[in-house]
Amino acid sequence: MGRVRAAFMLLLFVYGSISIGMSPGRAIVCPLYCLDVDYMTCPSSGEEKLSPSCNCCLAPKNCTLHLSDGSSIYCKPHEF
Repeated sequence: MGRVRAAFMLLLFVYGSISIGMSPGRAIVCPLYCLDVDYMTCPSSGEEKLSPSCNCCLAPKNCTLHLSDGSSIYCKPHEF
């Protein structure tokens, strides 16, 4: 009985992940590090300086992280 329930739960998870658009073999992994970000800008907010995110994985896509050393990093959307 336990094996049948475990198999059913696994199938339910796989079908559920497919139905919401996730591929069961692919996942986005966020790195566990923070950059020294002063502020962030996004197209949706114009030139307004927003509170910074630690890295591009945690920032909204298409935003730019402006680092304290004067450089910047563009956060592009993930490509699958």
